[in-house]
Amino acid sequence: MTGSMTDTIKDLWRDADAVCFDVDSTVIQEEAIDEVAKFCNKGSEVQKLTSSAMSGKMDFREALSARLQIIKPSLQQIRNFIKDRPFNLTPGIKELVGLLQQKKIPVYLISGGFRGLIGPIAIELSIPLQHIHANKLKFFLNGDYAGFDEKEPTSKNGGKAEVIQMLKEKYGYTKLFMIGDGITDLEASPPADAFIGFGGNVVREEVKSKSKWYVESFQELIDTLQ
Repeated sequence: MTGSMTDTIKDLWRDADAVCFDVDSTVIQEEAIDEVAKFCNKGSEVQKLTSSAMSGKMDFREALSARLQIIKPSLQQIRNFIKDRPFNLTPGIKELVGLLQQKKIPVYLISGGFRGLIGPIAIELSIPLQHIHANKLKFFLNGDYAGFDEKEPTSKNGGKAEVIQMLKEKYGYTKLFMIGDGITDLEASPPADAFIGFGGNVVREEVKSKSKWYVESFQELIDTLQ
């Protein structure tokens, strides 16, 4: 990518009025659904589907539904998972979010993952829970898996763009950034005013080649803001 295009986006970054982060392989080092699958002894079956979904080879909702049908996590399994397997924050994310908050720039988490799993991450980063836009698992009264809420925009292709459009209309943001590792993040710009590709945990070539600014460490974003 040409230097001048990166410089333009860096100037805009210094002036951002909202920042939205993807969660899996961006804010945290893991892909949450893969980790839940492993915890429920369904790891290898699910991983193949995740990589298809992330590289855009499969409709997102179809991939989500298929993976959950394999795992069928119960409410108790999800609770045990949260307690026993805390996620690893990506190095630098805590500092970056802290710096944005210090500058009074609102931070959102927009994820194709699950609200229940993302809550503890948001708390650790001091991000308000109402700033999470993610999917909701549904359970029967006995705690068995009952599907997911299909009304959530993040459960389908183009859902992240829908959430961003809603945030811009609601709050009037004009310099909103989306940061993430996947094709669904890249495709959310526009309506996001700018996209930063992140390759600190996994490098997806298609995302890297199409990003005007691609970083493999959050330190670069911290340095540019300081």
